[in-house]
Amino acid sequence: MPNHVHVVVRIFPQHQLADVLHSWKSYTARMANRVLLRNGSFWQREYYDHLLRDELEFERAVRYVLENPVKARLKGWKWVWMREIPG
Repeated sequence: MPNHVHVVVRIFPQHQLADVLHSWKSYTARMANRVLLRNGSFWQREYYDHLLRDELEFERAVRYVLENPVKARLKGWKWVWMREIPG
C-alpha cells in the first residue's frame, strides 16, 4: 500500500514482535530517507497486530493482504510478494 504495510509473518520463539518491527522500521526508514534525500521520522510509532490462531485465519489474512491493493484500485501494484513455507 502507498502509505502503510501489510505483513503476515511468523516470529521465531526467541524473538519478540516489537523487536522485529523496530528492526524493520529502523532499516526501512534509513533507506527510504536516503532515497528521498531527507531525514527524521518516517514511520508512525504504532502498529496493529493480530494473532492468527489456526490455518483458516492464516489463509484469510494472506488473502486479505494479497487482495488489498486490488481493492484499493492500485492497478499493476508491483509491491506484493509471497513466499511459500516448506511443508
